[in-house]
Amino acid sequence: MSARGRPGTVDGVTLHRPARRAFLVVHVVASAGWLGLSAGLLALGLAANTTGSAATLEAAVRSMKLFADWLLLPVALLTLASGLVLSLGTPWGLARHRWVWTKFWLTLATTTATVLALRPGVHEAVSAVSAGHPLPDGGDVLFGPVVSLSAYVFMTVISVLKPWGLTRRGRRLRGAARRRTPAEPARV
Repeated sequence: MSARGRPGTVDGVTLHRPARRAFLVVHVVASAGWLGLSAGLLALGLAANTTGSAATLEAAVRSMKLFADWLLLPVALLTLASGLVLSLGTPWGLARHRWVWTKFWLTLATTTATVLALRPGVHEAVSAVSAGHPLPDGGDVLFGPVVSLSAYVFMTVISVLKPWGLTRRGRRLRGAARRRTPAEPARV
């Protein structure tokens, strides 16, 4: 990052084009990976809930545990970190546009839910099934992936459509930037 003083960036800090592109690729790949992991977890959760086979049930929840323990949190943190770098190092800003602000809070919420709800629910399901018990009630192996997948699809949609305009802070900063910029002379 360099301090170029470009209008529209936070405190004049902006990413150079190659760095911005690299972070954008990392962010898109990590986000798509997170969405794909959630779809995979949902498929495994559906298999676990609908199978009549004890072997399939155990394989499904053990696979869910593998994904939850080894992939979900690193991918979630990579998505969060790359999104923060992009928002703070580009004119989009973190709190200037409602869609960016919404994505940030949803990413933070889903990352937290992964740690506090989804992973413990999967661990409980594996423990129960391994002990010869049925899946625990509460639908933890379905509810978490459904909520996650819905959130990631929504975040993908708003990333593409960029709805809602500026936040109050964004409008204030845009007005301040316009007041600092001298008016161009009219062309004749």
